[in-house]
Amino acid sequence: MKVKIQVTVKTKSKISEISHIEHTNYLVRLKSLPIENFANKELIEILSKYFRIPQSSIKILKGLKSKNKLVELSEGEDSNKREKNI
Repeated sequence: MKVKIQVTVKTKSKISEISHIEHTNYLVRLKSLPIENFANKELIEILSKYFRIPQSSIKILKGLKSKNKLVELSEGEDSNKREKNI
């Protein structure tokens, strides 16, 4: 199953955190600077922890160099295999 969410990113924050704004809209504050893809990497890490999915299941579809991003979350093959094994 794939879900698309809108994410607004604020960089250079004191703490990294996620705020759920609306149904599929999120505000994510990151400690990283928006250089050399550091903020995008931290975004994927924090979304992975928040949604409890592997980092490989998260893709930034639009906005790699923007504060407004369209992100796709998908259940990885690993989660499907785990469900079948139960």
